[in-house]
Amino acid sequence: MKTLVFVSLVGLFLHDTTAEMHSLKYFFTASSEVTNFPEFVAVGMVDDIQAGYYDSNTKRAEPKQDWMKKVTEDKADYWEWETQRAVFYQHVFKVGLDILKRRFNQTGGVHIFQVMAGCEWDDETGEVKGYTQIGYDGEDFIALDLKTWTWVAAQQQAVFIKQEWDNNKALLEYLKNYLTKECPDWLKKFVNYGRSFLMRTDLPTVSLLQKTPSSRVTCHATGFYPNRATMFWRKDGEELHEDVDNGEILPNHDGSFQISADLQLPSDDSCLTREYT
Repeated sequence: MKTLVFVSLVGLFLHDTTAEMHSLKYFFTASSEVTNFPEFVAVGMVDDIQAGYYDSNTKRAEPKQDWMKKVTEDKADYWEWETQRAVFYQHVFKVGLDILKRRFNQTGGVHIFQVMAGCEWDDETGEVKGYTQIGYDGEDFIALDLKTWTWVAAQQQAVFIKQEWDNNKALLEYLKNYLTKECPDWLKKFVNYGRSFLMRTDLPTVSLLQKTPSSRVTCHATGFYPNRATMFWRKDGEELHEDVDNGEILPNHDGSFQISADLQLPSDDSCLTREYT
């Protein structure tokens, strides 16, 4: 009979939570002919937690976390302002989607135009990084290289757009100001509003699961925060890498995270988690 020995949880949250990398990301999605899905959706994420939301059905930007309501203390009309911006982007993305469909010689059917833009800020070193990436129908299309401030075309259809945008100095200046100044400024404010939530440390609940004596064994940890953790199997003090199926860190509905790893083990093996190094 196989015996599973669960040893311990080690160092999941030993890092200094007062000094870490924070992020502000905006995801914009324009779509055509997608059933039961708005034609345009904008989502704002702070440290990978959904903080704001807008779609073309509701036509209103709204906070998704209680602490995001504090933004009106610095800008009373913030959510009205965000709504106006989202409505503007909705029209821009509709035009952009139509342009891409023509470039790919497409007419009807399901098509998706996506943009991810945002910044990261290290609150210990002060270092700031920005990014703008554009995708079409699930594939990379074009992205901004912030080292050279030029666009990188991922597909042949994007080459003409790259040339056009590389020569659009006003656009590049706007993006440079937003990604290196405006975005980090807002990020710092958002982190301050949600400090008690974003800087907390929650330990996980861990379970060992096996459907049948011959099936793979799953080690599952859930309810932890923040999302910097990795899980691995160990035998006789050594980590196992062969035949290990490592799952991704996934969000829970309450803002915490979960992760799992499974494999077939003969006996006397242990599962544990640790923070990234």
